[in-house]
Amino acid sequence: MEKKSIRVAYGEAIVKLAAKNDQVVVLDADLAAATMTQDFKKTYPDRFYDCGIAEANMVDMAAGMSTMGLIPFCSTFAVFAGRSYDQIRNGVCYPKLNVKLGFSHAGITLGEDGGSHQAVEDIAIMRALPNMTVFVPSDANECYQCVEAAAQINGPVYIRTARLPSPVYEERPFEVGKGKVIKDGKDCVIFTCGIMLEHCLEAVELLSQRGVDAALVSFHTLKPFDDALAREYAAKCGKVFTVEEHSVIGGLGDAVASALCGMGSFTFQKIGIDDVFGQSGKPADLLKAYGLTGAQIAERVLKA
Repeated sequence: MEKKSIRVAYGEAIVKLAAKNDQVVVLDADLAAATMTQDFKKTYPDRFYDCGIAEANMVDMAAGMSTMGLIPFCSTFAVFAGRSYDQIRNGVCYPKLNVKLGFSHAGITLGEDGGSHQAVEDIAIMRALPNMTVFVPSDANECYQCVEAAAQINGPVYIRTARLPSPVYEERPFEVGKGKVIKDGKDCVIFTCGIMLEHCLEAVELLSQRGVDAALVSFHTLKPFDDALAREYAAKCGKVFTVEEHSVIGGLGDAVASALCGMGSFTFQKIGIDDVFGQSGKPADLLKAYGLTGAQIAERVLKA
């Protein structure tokens, strides 16, 4: 199966978007070669702005541009959302300005740069902000769809992308705020997002070999969230698991928990980064260290 990094797809998507919409501009904080906005810079040099290592300034510049009718896409590492939080909150979300944030290198699969650069709290930050739409695409095709959708939304949008190459799946229908049933099942349901889809697919196959018919549902939009789909599968399966490359606080697990609040009897377990920082290592080794491989996910489900 073809593999492509979601950050690469993001770079490709904004170039294609700009060809159709001359209001699209891109701002980057001295990381164009890593966030993959370098192709946009080459193709549309007059619509690209390198703001240097000044993320807060970048967000404020984008806010100003949006008031002129432009559609700015800001790009940097996801961990640097913290550096520009005040500007994102008060300069973009509070006035509901039309700024898009395409932040890359999220999660522990960033790898050797270590815990200081591995964003495991970014979804929680962005979900908490009023007026913010939050996308976490699971592959390149979904990233293309998220970028297109972001340009159509009149307001702030966060797109979380990953460094590690991941499988490219067949393109599926896309609707903002709606989850996708990847596999139906009756014994339990696994809810996931982002690049963890690959490992959850492995887990579902391993569970099948052990006689467990697990459903798998992927969410590309974490805000607004598809409460109805989460409730439907929780009621149907009775045993609920969430899997994410993010803290178990404030991310997918809490979005699902909020959706299921007040429902009848079911069991619920969050699988993710358990209130700790990341560490330096190879991506595959880090996934294993944090219990996020397909085999480890399957074992957690079996034990439950």
